[in-house]
Amino acid sequence: MQSPPATRARAKRLRREMTLPEGLLWRAIRAHRLEGIHFRRQHPIGPYVLDFYCDAARLAIEVDGAMHYIEGRPERDAARDNWLSQRGIRTLRLPARVVLKDMNRALMTILAAIGERAPTKVALPLGELSARSDD
Repeated sequence: MQSPPATRARAKRLRREMTLPEGLLWRAIRAHRLEGIHFRRQHPIGPYVLDFYCDAARLAIEVDGAMHYIEGRPERDAARDNWLSQRGIRTLRLPARVVLKDMNRALMTILAAIGERAPTKVALPLGELSARSDD
């Protein structure tokens, strides 16, 4: 799906200005480091820029910091998630504090979400994990 030039320019800028949690997560998943799965960072799609995107699983990963809990933002996030869902893309929202304090938990949550829709070659982690983290 083609994105408007302004969205592509914003994605390029956001790649240079990643937050600390985004940067740490990117280091952990880039270059097929997570079970050989390919991710894109700050990926433009339609009018939106996704923090991370796995095309094989049609999964958007958003690292939600404090800004996502201020007035009006949850509604905008829900509208965005709905727009993506209508195009067959699921959204996994990871609280920034989970990425900062428990990277392994964040990675296992991503693997579990991918496992719900992934090709058979992706191994699921042991234990039960939710595709939606409430922390």
